[in-house]
Amino acid sequence: MNQSVPFSTWMQAARPRTLPAAAAPVLVATALAWRDGVFHPWAALACLLISLLLQIGANFANDLFDHERGADTPDRLGPPRVTATGQVSPAQMRLALGVVFGVAVLLGLYLITLRGWPVLVLGGALIVAALAYTGGPFPYGYNALGDLFVFLSFGVAAVCGTYYVQAGTVTPTAWWASVPMGLLIVNILVVNNTRDIPTDARTKKRTLAVLLGARAMRMEYLACLLGAYIVPAGLWALGVASPALLLTWLSLPRALALYREFAQTEGRALNQTLARTAQLALLYAGLFSVGSLLP
Repeated sequence: MNQSVPFSTWMQAARPRTLPAAAAPVLVATALAWRDGVFHPWAALACLLISLLLQIGANFANDLFDHERGADTPDRLGPPRVTATGQVSPAQMRLALGVVFGVAVLLGLYLITLRGWPVLVLGGALIVAALAYTGGPFPYGYNALGDLFVFLSFGVAAVCGTYYVQAGTVTPTAWWASVPMGLLIVNILVVNNTRDIPTDARTKKRTLAVLLGARAMRMEYLACLLGAYIVPAGLWALGVASPALLLTWLSLPRALALYREFAQTEGRALNQTLARTAQLALLYAGLFSVGSLLP
């Protein structure tokens, strides 16, 4: 067992390529708060840090619990997991989990002083969701519910929660903005689970990809993209947002190129597609934010 774990190993376990998924919804919600005159810099910063910590914590939890359930086999196609490869012991990973979630809770206490019990409930639910993806008596990631919970966590909860702690309420526009962010971040999981269909099937990990197959996952990926780009157009058509929100469509060529790449790629090569899908979510969030702030 390693007595001292290099920082580079912890960075590997944190899976930095997935972290844009944590930053993107906070960026969108904060831009909306700025536009509405309710921007709260310290609350926004706390939300960003908490979101990043929860994503890192979820990655640590998956690293640990997949290893304990025997899902991380030597033929894994994704990036190597540090617990399965012996770089970090299960005890060390549990300690790291406690530290990461502990810091997130401390930051959450500040937000609770601002907005009270709704923040406590939401924060607790997000920590449980991060742990229960692969942990606990009913790991929802092993039971075809990962896509739904990712949409709720990274879309609805992240956008609406970040807006709420700044404004004390949630506007219809914030609710709508959570939809494209959730859809784009679901696509990260779609790529991940499609890549892992062979190994997940052998280890009885019943993801949606295992149950429905790669063809259905390509359809889901495309449907999520279409939904994400329809929402800004719909908000403009309804008069809820200015046409500046259509700036998000500048990323559409990249999105379609990513779909073609996903449809034509298999195995370890999908690791790059996964990273690019996360980058698309952050790019979209940046364009959505700029479009929200323009008159």
